[in-house]
Amino acid sequence: MPRPDVPATAPPRTKDARSEVAADIAADIEVTDRELLLGLTGPNGSRLALIERLCGVQAGLRGQVVHLQGLDEDVWLAQRAISELIDVLRGGTTLTDRDIEASVRILREHPEVKLVDVFAPLAVTAATGKQIAPRGIAQRFYVQAIQSHDLVFGVGPAGTGKTYLAMAMAVAALNAQRVKRIVLTRPAVEAGERLGFLPGDMTQKVDPYLRPLYDALHDMLPAQRVYGLIERGTIEIAPLAFMRGRTLHDSVVVLDEAQNTTVGQMRMFLTRLGERSKAIITGDVTQVDLPYGARSGLADAVDLLHGIEGISICTFSPGDVVRHPLVQRIVEAYETRDAEFHADGHDDGGARVDSSGRGPRGRR
Repeated sequence: MPRPDVPATAPPRTKDARSEVAADIAADIEVTDRELLLGLTGPNGSRLALIERLCGVQAGLRGQVVHLQGLDEDVWLAQRAISELIDVLRGGTTLTDRDIEASVRILREHPEVKLVDVFAPLAVTAATGKQIAPRGIAQRFYVQAIQSHDLVFGVGPAGTGKTYLAMAMAVAALNAQRVKRIVLTRPAVEAGERLGFLPGDMTQKVDPYLRPLYDALHDMLPAQRVYGLIERGTIEIAPLAFMRGRTLHDSVVVLDEAQNTTVGQMRMFLTRLGERSKAIITGDVTQVDLPYGARSGLADAVDLLHGIEGISICTFSPGDVVRHPLVQRIVEAYETRDAEFHADGHDDGGARVDSSGRGPRGRR
């Protein structure tokens, strides 16, 4: 099949420059293999219509030729997506509509990525022998980013596997002796509730905030080994405040619920990274529990550090949710409601944060 001449990366262009120089262009992609063509376009051309909507182009099928028309950047994106998805199909992978949505989003946000690499089989083996494999292209890209970058942000709604996969990659690195320890941390911020005085020593006081990290850890390692590693300090679980003044060498450091860090806390955490270490930061900027008006350190860092070499920012959408199917519908319902409030200029009584991560205490 003749392969279109698709550049490795999109030409850099600002929004203002795009509006000045963008032109309406057309491109044709010939797919001579009928089976590949059906896998790409879907029944009755439904997937071609999906690519059309995602890329903002007009797409049509004329025999064995996919015809694209639209602004040059949009056509470039659609042309590259189609070409690379064909390569993925040729490798024997079966695509779903969700895979196509995630593929276009990844190519738009990370033009240096090759989809054939993202779709390559990946699996992490826990100490229990359990195979932990990414579910969907967004998770695969996230795992690959963790493997190839020293600082990775996983940003998106609940249920997309951000924390679980980060923990799995940390355990895999420890088992392979690529690092000497795992450091797990999160800010001790209450989710809209006042828990009041908690009895016990410092560990007992912060345990309720760190419980989700323990849960994920016990799913990947035998309980006795978890306790032994924690006693020896090979695995450290601590609130974010305990990170100040430290330098973490030979470690995988996972910061969970990072949307509840302040800008100062995030800056402090990012400067803890030492030699031969890796940091994975996860969170959801739509669920900020900071006091009203406080800017989320996660949102601030994503805005500030986007595009810096060595840093990967992986975003998840409601379509990437892998929990109970109802979770995806719930996330989408809230996001739709919030978008309507934002479009109408209404206030929802202080239960919403904006896209900057600045908002009231309480979940979106």
